[in-house]
Amino acid sequence: MTLIQALILAIVQGVTELFPVSSLGHAVLLPAVLRWPLDEHDPFFLPFLTMLHFGTLIALFGVFWQDWVAIATGISGIHGRARQEQSFRIAFLIVLATIPAVVIGGLFEHKLRTVFSSPLMVAGFLILNGLLLLITEWLRAYKGRQPQRPIADMSMRDALIIGFWQCLAFFPGISRSGATMNGGLLRGLNHETAAKFSLLMAQPVVLAATVKEAFELRHVTVSHDMMTTSIIAAIVAGFAALFSTIVLLRYFRDHERWALSPFAFYCVGAGIFAIIAIVV
Repeated sequence: MTLIQALILAIVQGVTELFPVSSLGHAVLLPAVLRWPLDEHDPFFLPFLTMLHFGTLIALFGVFWQDWVAIATGISGIHGRARQEQSFRIAFLIVLATIPAVVIGGLFEHKLRTVFSSPLMVAGFLILNGLLLLITEWLRAYKGRQPQRPIADMSMRDALIIGFWQCLAFFPGISRSGATMNGGLLRGLNHETAAKFSLLMAQPVVLAATVKEAFELRHVTVSHDMMTTSIIAAIVAGFAALFSTIVLLRYFRDHERWALSPFAFYCVGAGIFAIIAIVV
């Protein structure tokens, strides 16, 4: 992997990890479409991926640190009983929403990603991801405008359903953020609240992935050049994730109607283009 290839993958990872367009799908399709001779089983790839996830995690925390501080101080009770109950409820909902992914992912993630990780399969799932986004927007429009609810007003059922939606992302090409936003929108959240809950959920998930990958590196010898490239890529991925998070939250705040549609059309178009490029 050249430095230019690493930087391109870092930018794509930083943006697509948070946008509802599947970071894993792009990581598989981009090298295939551009004919890059990359081997995901190469000893270099795992430390590289770990650093990209770490950069994304730092960027997310940079955007949401005030939310986490507010939740932590609220739980401590220094702001009063009502704030304590609300903060505890938000933290509980985030934890509850991650449980399905932890359980199902632990049992089936490796098998699903091994079976469905061919570029053509991933391109097909990317098209499906776009169709799911369009269907969600259509269903919301059909049901009419719903009363908006903050995260604290979500029920346990809402959190669990969103958590099960997140499990669709174990199929390469299905976006984690897109799936969780679909679940949130269908449970009556608006785009901004669904996006915020999705990004809050993402942080323990990305943290768990980073820790897991780091643990798997305990017996891997990383060269100086490999580590330098990975650190540079992590910084680039972090800035890309920071930019995309700020843009995404602002976009969903200002575009309530059919906000997922541009991402949906992009996924369908990118999937079709990838199939043509790979086959031809």
